[in-house]
Amino acid sequence: MAKTCTVSDACIGCGMCCSICDAVFALNDEGRAENVLGDIPADLEAGVEEAAANCPVQAIEVK
Repeated sequence: MAKTCTVSDACIGCGMCCSICDAVFALNDEGRAENVLGDIPADLEAGVEEAAANCPVQAIEVK
C-alpha cells in the first residue's frame, strides 16, 4: 500500500522538506510546504520519512 503524507498549518515555510525531498515537497504561493505528488511512490518513501523527521515544527504527517 502506498504511503501518503500531509503538511499541517503548523508549517513555517523553512524549506527543509523541499531540500531533502524536492520530488514530493514544494513551497506554495503562501510560502508553506505542500505534497505535490499525492501518494508517495516506494522509491521516495525514505526521503519523505527523513523530511518528516527533520521538520522543525513536526508539520509533516506520514501514513
